[in-house]
Amino acid sequence: MHDVRTVRAPSMLRLATASLAGTAIEFYDFFVYGTAAALVLGPLFFPTFSPVAGTLAAFGTFGVGFVARPLGSVLFGHIGDRRGRRPVLVASLLLTGASTVAVGCVPTYDSIGVAAPVLLLVLRFLQGLGLGGEWGGAVLLTAEHAPADRRGLWSSFPQVGPAVGFVLANGVTLVLAASLSEAQFAQWGWRVPFWAAGVLAVVGLWLRSSLAESPGFLELDDHARVPLAEVVRGHWRLVLLTAGGLAVGYAIFYAVTTWSLAYATERLGVSRTVMLACIMAAVVVKGALTPVAALLGDRYGRRPMCLAGCSAATVWMFPMVALLSTGEPLLMFAGILGALLAFITMFAIVAAYLPELYEPRVRCTGAAVGYNLGGVLGGALTPIVATALAEQGGRVPWGVAAYLTAVALLSLGCFALLPETRPARVKAVRAEAAAG
Repeated sequence: MHDVRTVRAPSMLRLATASLAGTAIEFYDFFVYGTAAALVLGPLFFPTFSPVAGTLAAFGTFGVGFVARPLGSVLFGHIGDRRGRRPVLVASLLLTGASTVAVGCVPTYDSIGVAAPVLLLVLRFLQGLGLGGEWGGAVLLTAEHAPADRRGLWSSFPQVGPAVGFVLANGVTLVLAASLSEAQFAQWGWRVPFWAAGVLAVVGLWLRSSLAESPGFLELDDHARVPLAEVVRGHWRLVLLTAGGLAVGYAIFYAVTTWSLAYATERLGVSRTVMLACIMAAVVVKGALTPVAALLGDRYGRRPMCLAGCSAATVWMFPMVALLSTGEPLLMFAGILGALLAFITMFAIVAAYLPELYEPRVRCTGAAVGYNLGGVLGGALTPIVATALAEQGGRVPWGVAAYLTAVALLSLGCFALLPETRPARVKAVRAEAAAG
């Protein structure tokens, strides 16, 4: 464990809040694309496809963002391990914000033909590249400033950012969907959330301009020359285990926030407004409980929380799908909320867990690559696989539940092979070993 000097609580609160705001803005950019993919991108950019094929194609461009995220973690992780965590936050925010605004400006297939989906694909790739760097920089800047006994709590602030970003993205979409006609929303309304990303990016850059560099980086005497090479050579097993462990969290989140939106509106006839409201309400509860779960991680350990979350996910996937298939708002909300509670039991603490697993000289690269590879395994494939499985099944898509349960079992096995890193527990084990 690498001990670093800590800062006073008021300064820690300002830093953690700035990290939260930044991740919220970047995940807003990422999520607004997912919502648009579920609602309108299929017919606008793939009009020659059938409705289901168009949705699959839109989710395919959605998945490209996840494929780009590990590449972004390599690029920005190199900067973070060589030059510092702070430059990563500025560069990643600029890249993600600019590419998101550009998505809102891309003409549709009817205007420029096949160039439209190609441009969409390129911009989605750039979005993912920026977000791949964002998580590592924001989390490490917070974790490496935080006192060891409250590292889980303070590191959970950036983990609240995705919930805030999701609510912002879907809140804007919900207001537009409720106030515009179907034709207006399809013609120009869906672009507004993308354009708003430009304003949010400026706010984020202002918030991050005063952040101090991480003491964990400043105290390093020797920086890795090629961080990725060191990670692959010395930590490849750790990267694969963390990626496999985190896969279920991504699978759950994008099953309930992206696939379920398309499934409920297209297959069950649930109104877009009702479904967005159900998802948003569950995400708000998840975001509010994130610090609570993180405190439990500080008290009881990182690994036990991850194992508990995976176990809960394994049990809940079939009930969740059954509740979703009813088309009843309260029951759908209950199904989504149960899944997100299992999700946050794991993901509230991983912002402290992953940095503690990697040595400081390659921490930005190692933690970010593991985190974002989990996104490829769980996030990129889930909307596509779930849509295909739901199309083959009846009203209740049990195949989706089986797929999510299988991912949960994979993650459970991976977390079982990882060590505990909570500072108090690690010190106790070492003391017992020395006494023995």
